[in-house]
Amino acid sequence: MVSIYPENTPWPVYLQSEWYSDKWNPLDYGIEFDFSVPFFTQFKELMMTVPRLGMDLINCENSEYCNYCGDDKNCYLDIAGEANEDCYFCLFTKYSKNCLDCTFAYHSTLCHECIQVYNSYACRNSMYLDNCSDCAFSFDLKGCKNCLLSINLRNKEYYILNEPHTKEEYEKKLLELNLSSNEALKSVHDIWKKMRIENGIYRDMYTLNCEDCTGNNVKTSKNCHGCYNTTDSEDCKYLYDVLDAKDCQDLNYSLYKPEVAYDLCSTLNMTYSAFCYASHYSNNCFYCDKTNHSSNCFGCIGLDHMEYCILNKQYTKEEYEELLPRIIAYMEKTKEWGQFFPVTLSPYGYNETVAHEYMPLTQKEVEKNGWVWTLQEEKESYMGPEVQIPDTISDVSDDICNELITCDKSGKPFKIIPQELKFYREQGIPIPRRSPMQRHTDRNDLRNPRKLWDRKCDKCSNDIQTSYSPDRPEKVFCEECYLKEVY
Repeated sequence: MVSIYPENTPWPVYLQSEWYSDKWNPLDYGIEFDFSVPFFTQFKELMMTVPRLGMDLINCENSEYCNYCGDDKNCYLDIAGEANEDCYFCLFTKYSKNCLDCTFAYHSTLCHECIQVYNSYACRNSMYLDNCSDCAFSFDLKGCKNCLLSINLRNKEYYILNEPHTKEEYEKKLLELNLSSNEALKSVHDIWKKMRIENGIYRDMYTLNCEDCTGNNVKTSKNCHGCYNTTDSEDCKYLYDVLDAKDCQDLNYSLYKPEVAYDLCSTLNMTYSAFCYASHYSNNCFYCDKTNHSSNCFGCIGLDHMEYCILNKQYTKEEYEELLPRIIAYMEKTKEWGQFFPVTLSPYGYNETVAHEYMPLTQKEVEKNGWVWTLQEEKESYMGPEVQIPDTISDVSDDICNELITCDKSGKPFKIIPQELKFYREQGIPIPRRSPMQRHTDRNDLRNPRKLWDRKCDKCSNDIQTSYSPDRPEKVFCEECYLKEVY
């Protein structure tokens, strides 16, 4: 089976069909609350016995190598995706088709190596595009077509280096650049990197249709502060990758109308709940893990359509309401109440999680904190002769899919899948020299940290808050100056 857990995990891991079946009962693993033992110790005891879901997929077709996705079709290594088709190596990409190596792409088609793109078509190596088509190596474009190496444009066509061209001039220049060549692509990357710093104008916070919001990448929200990649939310604080939230705080990867919720991670439609992980469509649940369609549950794992349970043990409504306040009072004494699950209860090693991307630590630092660092087993095997990848995609044969390629940065081997090769050929993109994981890391390096700094607007010198630190070289404008300059 394909699973997010390695073979040596102490708990049972089930296929999706088995986990959702009636062949097992999570209440069979229930334990009675012990007022002489810390709650998290008891939760760990339960965690070691309850079967876990190998992959978290909902209504997906031919997408076995994806995780935390819904309604995907023919996707591969798509993470946190929704309603995508023929998408590969993507993160938080939704309602998109034929996209590859994209992060936060929405309602887009045939995009490659894009970040924060919306309603766009056939774009590559770009960031912050909205309603664009056939644009490459560009930043902050809206309503643009056929633009290359351009920044801060609105409703333009046939622009190169922010300069207008005729259709014939533009197409001739594209042929000269030969973007299907890996060597030529390196030169264009260098130009784009330099241009972003020297010519770009950057808004202090990227927000759209928002009222009284702070953070970055916030859309159609009101009174949300310290929020990042948050959409359609109101009266919230400290949200990361959240949709449709109301009256919530400290949510991470939580979607579909969480309301009056606190300290949730990887949840869907949770209301009046707190301190839950990977739980969906539930209410009045606390300290629950993978508890779905349930209500009034505390410290439970793997429940579905259940009510009035504590540590997977069933109670009557009266028993639950009598016992729960006593447990909370006990946890207040042990200083556990109000705290999310400690890192020591994570089912993953620190280096296997996104925490390692946002807060990198060395193995020594992780182990000093008493946390787990997972050692990746390196199997000694013959990788065959060194692969000489042709410079242009037109010279690549089908045999490339049978070869092991060594990433030119991490040194780790990777393969090209047939669907990927088909995409590169159709879009005229050279074979990548870096592994999918390294490409993901490279895209992450292009994104701003989820943190705000105080600095001055580079135009009017007014005080601003921004995710661009004061020591960075980009020109950062307040909203008013940015809008005057761009529109």
